[in-house]
Amino acid sequence: MTAVWQLNEQVFRQNVRNVVQDNTVMAVVKNNAYNYGLTFAVRTFLDEGIHTFSTTSLSEAIRIREIAPHATIFLMNVSREFDLLRKHNIHMTLPSKEFYFQYKNELYDIQVHLEFENLLHRSGLKNLEEIQDVLRDHEKNQDEKMKITGLWTHFGYADEFDVNDYEIEKEAWLNIVSVLTQEGYQFEFIHAQNSASYMREKQLFPHHTHARVGIALYGSRPFSQMPREHIQQALTVKANVIQVRTVNEGDHCGYSFAYTAPKKTQLAVVDVGYGDGILRTRAQHEVLIHGKRYPIRALMMSHMFVEVDDDVMANDEVVIYSPELRIDDYTFKGVGANSEQLSALNIDSLIKEYQS
Repeated sequence: MTAVWQLNEQVFRQNVRNVVQDNTVMAVVKNNAYNYGLTFAVRTFLDEGIHTFSTTSLSEAIRIREIAPHATIFLMNVSREFDLLRKHNIHMTLPSKEFYFQYKNELYDIQVHLEFENLLHRSGLKNLEEIQDVLRDHEKNQDEKMKITGLWTHFGYADEFDVNDYEIEKEAWLNIVSVLTQEGYQFEFIHAQNSASYMREKQLFPHHTHARVGIALYGSRPFSQMPREHIQQALTVKANVIQVRTVNEGDHCGYSFAYTAPKKTQLAVVDVGYGDGILRTRAQHEVLIHGKRYPIRALMMSHMFVEVDDDVMANDEVVIYSPELRIDDYTFKGVGANSEQLSALNIDSLIKEYQS
């Protein structure tokens, strides 16, 4: 018996349609499309009318090009493999003013998106003046040069409702877009809104060409205030009961006294563990067996102990994630970010099933 990662393709597609609506979306497919499978995700998004993709890995960008020869592909991390970027027609971020002046000659014919640092401070040009400096120098450059086709930023606080940081970063960004537009600069791509901003605003910002959506396309709500029915989870992760063992009061179970039985207890030994990507914080909560919730008592590399009753037997199915036990529910309980839980799942040890 082996634990299973299972996807309902029809539910996945319907969720994509619900998220996209009539807007233009750049699908984030980094980290093997959040472990949903890059080939599956790109092909499905293409079928649903999405033709623009972003990732953080050049090798992944090249794989996307093989799957989607005519798509627009944006690399959110900087790369210095300029020949590969040109060969595969990969758009790339411009991460700083220093990078521009150091490499502007080598960047010829590469399509770049000017990045604004904003409150995240992870990458980007620091302010409007730096962006203008790059634009002006680029205009004056008479040599072979890069093609400035995009302008973008990333919001670090769009899922925060108790502080005003999102409003601060949004206002700073919209001011930059407004000023550059008034100065006559035109960009083929302007994108800033992640899943949280896009779902929060319910529309694209003025002058923007795309929402850059990740987690919502994969069936998880970006913030807890969002009604469950607005996003559908298509993913189920399930395992099996290997055997049920009875332990006595005071018995220690699992490594390093992980669980001590307070009374005579039945423990199901389940064939999934942290080696398969189940986070220890997820093990603080319950699983479903026959539609009933049972508590996890200990987590090991390839197994977990679940406290059960007489209704549970060997070979019974144990559900860890499902449309009822949603990834985003556990995010809001503090287990870990949606993307953290998804990217942890070990696609090499779990059986992967796509159900059409």
